[in-house]
Amino acid sequence: MYSQTTRSITVTVQPVYLDDQSSPTEGHYVWAYHVRIENAGGETVQLRMRHWRITDSHGRVQEVQGPGVVGEQPVLEPGQSFEYTSGTPLSAPSGIMVGAYQMETTQGERFDVAIPAFSLDSPHQEVRLN
Repeated sequence: MYSQTTRSITVTVQPVYLDDQSSPTEGHYVWAYHVRIENAGGETVQLRMRHWRITDSHGRVQEVQGPGVVGEQPVLEPGQSFEYTSGTPLSAPSGIMVGAYQMETTQGERFDVAIPAFSLDSPHQEVRLN
């Protein structure tokens, strides 16, 4: 698991390779990732936007931006958490994802919460020693 805290908001991510949805012979690899967002701060926040940067092992980069996550813009009061699962396909057997959520306080202040960089590893990636 990968975890990072920004301004009392902790984001924890657990990626899983989906062998049953992948087709390595066709260059198609799929991962699910489970995210938990916990508000350990003293103020209520709402997740407004997401921004992902996905880089595969061939160096190809995809940027994904948009409102909320999985069709929701959850409100997190102090002590609350929100969890969801999503996924991403790659045309390479491994990669890395990193990003940020834009949060908004009830007073209208917006700030970014870091999503920790996490590795997308499949059993089809050759291990290379430097």
